[in-house]
Amino acid sequence: MLRFEVLGPLRVLRGGTELGLGFPQARALLGLLLLRPGRAVGMSGIIDVLWPGPAPAGAPNAVRRHVGALRRLLEPGLAPRAPGRRLLGRTGGYLLEAETDEVDVLRFRALTRRGMRAAATGCPEQAVRHFTGALRLWRGPVAACLPEPVRAHPRFAAVDREVVRTAQMAADAALLCGRADQVLPSLRRAAATDPLAEPLLARLVLALAACGLQAEALAAYEAARAGLAARLGVAPGAELAAAHARVLRQQVRPARRRVPAAPAEPVRPFVRPDQLPPGLPVFAGREAELAELDALAEEASTRAVLISGPAGIGKTALAVHWAHRAADRFPDGRLHLQLGGSAARRAALEPAEALRRLLAALGVPARTMPTGVPALAARYREVLSDRRALVLLDDAVCAGRLLPLLPAAPGCLTLITSRSPLLPPTDPSVPQTDPLLPRTGPPATPLPTGTRPPPQNPPPTADVRALPLDLPTAVDARALLARRIGAARVAAEPGAVEEIVQRCGRLPLALALVAARAVSRREFPLGALAAELADPVQEAEPFGRTG
Repeated sequence: MLRFEVLGPLRVLRGGTELGLGFPQARALLGLLLLRPGRAVGMSGIIDVLWPGPAPAGAPNAVRRHVGALRRLLEPGLAPRAPGRRLLGRTGGYLLEAETDEVDVLRFRALTRRGMRAAATGCPEQAVRHFTGALRLWRGPVAACLPEPVRAHPRFAAVDREVVRTAQMAADAALLCGRADQVLPSLRRAAATDPLAEPLLARLVLALAACGLQAEALAAYEAARAGLAARLGVAPGAELAAAHARVLRQQVRPARRRVPAAPAEPVRPFVRPDQLPPGLPVFAGREAELAELDALAEEASTRAVLISGPAGIGKTALAVHWAHRAADRFPDGRLHLQLGGSAARRAALEPAEALRRLLAALGVPARTMPTGVPALAARYREVLSDRRALVLLDDAVCAGRLLPLLPAAPGCLTLITSRSPLLPPTDPSVPQTDPLLPRTGPPATPLPTGTRPPPQNPPPTADVRALPLDLPTAVDARALLARRIGAARVAAEPGAVEEIVQRCGRLPLALALVAARAVSRREFPLGALAAELADPVQEAEPFGRTG
């Protein structure tokens, strides 16, 4: 049986095992369809959500590919192009078929409706039971692992508002029958998620006072007043001001059971993102490097591993493959960020924007994020302070930009890929102030594998271990070709395979390009491809060895 969760991090579980949902746009498509199971969403609506900016010309085809991948994920063994029974096509769109007990948002809505009926018929205690049952299904911001621009779409924001309305109705019923203690935890969580919702804040103030927490109620009002002034430039509205006045006059009906003061640390939803790109099905070799990553991850002092090497050598493929293999070591989340350091026509991602994306993936609402890189970095490290998480930072170009993105928690590990070793300039007269880099000494050379850099400041981000990536061995290069074009075809022409490996300089990207050509022309002998590579007219990038 499948279980779908969207009231918090987006998850699909089969028999208690969480499924990998693939590319971010595939996850966004599934999240969109889960908001209203059984109801079709038109192609234009899907494209509007998946591409917050201008959509590419091939967007409909991309949607169809994501639909096919999700169908195979939800129904293993489904025949190619078969519609199955889960993700169905409708005129101009798609819908997801699921039972109420399979989807948390459907159970949430069913319990909310029962609570509303009980409240309308004068049964507030029964209403509180239904409302609190619904709110127990809520694990944080809706589809919290999706990118913030996707979550900002009105379709997702509407479900967040559903949760807030249910919390407000629960508070009204609880205050009426003296059961404020039963809804207070949910009110605190909802207020932490939406600190500018005045009707919700008014009920939180009243519920705190009803539970005997007069000082905390007044502090909550003061925090709300300051937040509204700082972020919106307004004073509290009539409803929040009236709740404050009732607390000051001690006009709030006390709850039947008093509760202890609020926890010392603020309540925040615990989001476990899983953003890793899909692993490469044809990955082959690199056993020594994988073993070294295993060993480095076991060392308690390792905070980050820098995988460096020229373009096309397989840095990202290695990092993603190992990350999937080691996913169980990081149960509190796997983050991925493309920094774009080597993109030819696009500037590298700025640290502030990178931190905002990481925080959004961890469930921090955009409206509560601070401004400025130091404050964002501090918030990021605070969220990860008690977690075991993996962060994959792909295509870095500057050590200084990386420093704010490195978690300080001992349970976290950062994998960094870069075309350069991110070492200091070779001129010893150049001041070296980057905390990630050695501060003194001769011109930089790559650190030997397994050697710890000298201690730096600040200590939590100093232990960055180097893993320079060399060309794969000839055996691994042949294995890569075999995985892509088939072992039988490789075995049939060993001489041609050796020549292809040699002509490609064992560079994985070049081998992958040749393999793609071989797969597209199955009747074409590998010897003919090798001859093309040997022809000076044909032998050029990307088949030659590049930097």
